[in-house]
Amino acid sequence: MRNFIIAVVILSFAVLASAQQAPPSPPATAGAPATPGRLPVKRVVLYKNGVGYFEHSTRVRGTQDLNIDFTSAQLNDVLKSLTVVDLGEGRITGVRFNSVAPLSERLKTMRLPLGDDASRKDLLEALRGTRVEVRSGPAATAGKVLSVEIVKRFAGKAEQMEEVPQVTLVTDAGEVRSFELWPGTSVRMVDRELADEVNRYLNLIGSARAVDLRRLTISAAGTGEREIFVSYISEVPVWKSTYRILLDAKAAAKPLLQGWAVVDNTVGEDWKDVQLSLVAGAPQSFVQNISQPMYIRRPEVPLPQSAMLTPQTHEAAVMPMAAPEPPAPMAEVVGGLGGGHSESGAAPSPPPGQRKAAESQRLDLAERLLKAQRVEAEAKAVGDFFEYNLKEKVTIGKNQSALVPILQGRIDADKVTLWNEDSDQALRALWLHNTSGLTLDAGSFNIIDDETFAGEGMLDAVRPGEKRLISYAADPAVRIHVDELSIEKPFSRIRVIKGTMLMTKEERETKTYKISNSDTAPRDVIIEHPARPEWKLAEGVKPEETSASFLRFRVKVEPQKSAQLVVEEYHPLSTRVELSNLSSEYIDLFTEQNRMTPAMEKAFKRVLDQKAVIEGLDAQLNSRQQEVDSISSDQARIRENMKALKGSPEEKTLLQRYTRQLDEQEDRLTALRSQIADLKGKRLQASQQLDQILAEISLDESF
Repeated sequence: MRNFIIAVVILSFAVLASAQQAPPSPPATAGAPATPGRLPVKRVVLYKNGVGYFEHSTRVRGTQDLNIDFTSAQLNDVLKSLTVVDLGEGRITGVRFNSVAPLSERLKTMRLPLGDDASRKDLLEALRGTRVEVRSGPAATAGKVLSVEIVKRFAGKAEQMEEVPQVTLVTDAGEVRSFELWPGTSVRMVDRELADEVNRYLNLIGSARAVDLRRLTISAAGTGEREIFVSYISEVPVWKSTYRILLDAKAAAKPLLQGWAVVDNTVGEDWKDVQLSLVAGAPQSFVQNISQPMYIRRPEVPLPQSAMLTPQTHEAAVMPMAAPEPPAPMAEVVGGLGGGHSESGAAPSPPPGQRKAAESQRLDLAERLLKAQRVEAEAKAVGDFFEYNLKEKVTIGKNQSALVPILQGRIDADKVTLWNEDSDQALRALWLHNTSGLTLDAGSFNIIDDETFAGEGMLDAVRPGEKRLISYAADPAVRIHVDELSIEKPFSRIRVIKGTMLMTKEERETKTYKISNSDTAPRDVIIEHPARPEWKLAEGVKPEETSASFLRFRVKVEPQKSAQLVVEEYHPLSTRVELSNLSSEYIDLFTEQNRMTPAMEKAFKRVLDQKAVIEGLDAQLNSRQQEVDSISSDQARIRENMKALKGSPEEKTLLQRYTRQLDEQEDRLTALRSQIADLKGKRLQASQQLDQILAEISLDESF
């Protein structure tokens, strides 16, 4: 049974490959023109930005019209990129297409003032002044519509309020009658022309929802038989890449890579025997509604009452314009555009006998696939893009899609297990090295391992020579545990310059990855360790590869055994301190870490001693200032008491006493102010001496 499944897979690949080859065409009669009016597609180039480049060509005789069908969206792109060339003695006399004005503009040409979402009430209001017949039950009343309004009535058993349109007629007898338009009430337009106008309105509304088909007609005039060439870009679905990677059972054999492209034909005609190219790039392109007639508001200018023109002269050119160069010969303009391509025959499906023989074969799967299919495309760089040119012409019907092969060959790849801290579990992966010489476009892939499906995933674009990890399945046999240790080492360098002390120490972090493998087969485990810009690896293991986010280490783990990876990193921590803020705490820290050198001790002692002098002066200044503040407060109290003594028996005695106290305090204040001024001078001098000491100190001690 398993052999049968393998054979079916092989045959499926072979049939898909042969399906892209154009069926054999009957030999054409030399010089015979193509089907009249048909301008077939000859070459298609598809891009990743939703546009395609198309080339049409055919032979014509005499004067002839050629047609290509598009949708409106495609026609917009065609009109801003169309190139039409008559490669013979004829000329292109015109290019035309069926124009479709916007629905809003087409409705303006009607007598009835109706929009594109008219209701019954809107229609009746548009019929004002026209003759209609209103029938409710067996009775019918004819007259001209006067007005239409909404009235509210109770309706139904629940007596709920409903809004009902009401039309008012003026009958032939001059009566004004109103009719509520319930479901059983009908209104008939008596005027036949008016009924035709309503029918025309409905046709316009219906045409807006019709199939969007725009036909481009190219008129070529001339004599004899000649070639017509047309090219343009058009909106198309984005082509998609998908890959198959077949892991060989032989350990020494390289995996087989198959590349396929999903191509969709949504243009207006079949692609028959088309030369197809796929470009892995997105040139700048945009959408412009150029095929739709455009209306703009024009200002209304009143007619002049009178117009009198006076003859006038116009200046001549200063220098005559240079005569234009004659156009290049047509052969130079279009040279190389009409190159032919060889036809290919279709590969027939294998008969039952061969399929049965394929089931019994025990060749390696990848080898059999290589024999079943040859390389179907050649790749080349096109500027910043990459292009796959299919070697065989393809046939894809209108509104159909196809899976076409674009590359096949051996590549370098290692089967590994991938893990990082963000993963819930380890993943089976391939460490792919693109040795194919081709750019692999981004797309999906699946893996066939040991002749069975092993998983699938997504692949980013890989240029030639690049390595890429691609994961495709979980690996439950591998479990990983991480232990972390972080320490800070003592200062390794202390520098002092221009009054600033810069202290550098080292932070070290160690991660130990413990890896266990419960499988009976060995594992190459790739550990993705986070890459941090400020951290450096210590002496020890080195990564096999470095990406923007990870350092990748490879660890070999034997069957049913464990292994470990130790990654040690360090990075410097710098602390900047103004030396004027030096305190005994830093001295104690340096001493504790055995980082105090004699030069540092001498320099720091000078700083601390001078700071002590300044602190002593500050203490004296503070003491004197507190005494001044206390005396000033006491003097204020004494003066308040003196004011309160007026008229009292004790006034004379106490005033003498308070006056003596004030005199004594004033003498003390004079002395204190003198001392404060002297201390401030000494402090300024001490600060200047400290600044000089700081400027003189220059140290650079490493440990």
